[in-house]
Amino acid sequence: MGEKLKQEAAERAVEDVKPGMRLGLGTGSTADFFVRALGARVRAGMDVIGVPTSERTRALAESEGIELATLDTLAELDLTVDGADEIDSQLSLIKGGGGALLREKIVAAASREMIVIADATKKVATLGQFPLPIEVVPFGLCATRHAIRAGLRSLGLPDALDLRGGDEHPFVTDGGHYILDARLGAIENPRQLADMLVAVPGVVEHGLFIGLAKKAYVAGPGGVEILQGT
Repeated sequence: MGEKLKQEAAERAVEDVKPGMRLGLGTGSTADFFVRALGARVRAGMDVIGVPTSERTRALAESEGIELATLDTLAELDLTVDGADEIDSQLSLIKGGGGALLREKIVAAASREMIVIADATKKVATLGQFPLPIEVVPFGLCATRHAIRAGLRSLGLPDALDLRGGDEHPFVTDGGHYILDARLGAIENPRQLADMLVAVPGVVEHGLFIGLAKKAYVAGPGGVEILQGT
């Protein structure tokens, strides 16, 4: 059922794509459905250009026959479509479960509009049950982790941080960074947390996407719900 719902949300979003658009192509299992649906339209004659947010998405888009570019040649995009690990009623998101949060945020910020596609299990009242990914440089990892923990405690949040992949074989992002996953339980003030994290030297980016998504298609058993941002 979950995969079917992801596909329904993706196919609804592809209806918003118009010929000539410059598109940000998200990363993850739900975004994969969008890329495949877009590929079908491209093969039917639709002319679009995509900017992938990961090497995984690049490979899939190439296999689908989608013309690709980078933000070095397309400084501004019309639309980004991407999934989310969590989404609240304000269209604030947690992203980065697939490890592509830095490129995803760069591409989303370069777009006039961001549409989120998700199944209903990703819709939450309060962000935080899904561990928050924090992308960090490998140099000074212990110091960076210590500073993040101190910052979390200052905000009254748990300071539980896990190095994704473990100390022996840490997960490495496409940008060559590591990811710390923060198990917070509930994030009552996402913007305050975001401000704290970006102030920590060694933090490259975090998985809180605030004020970027303008619309979401959330597929559930009763159909596709449309959420609109303010």
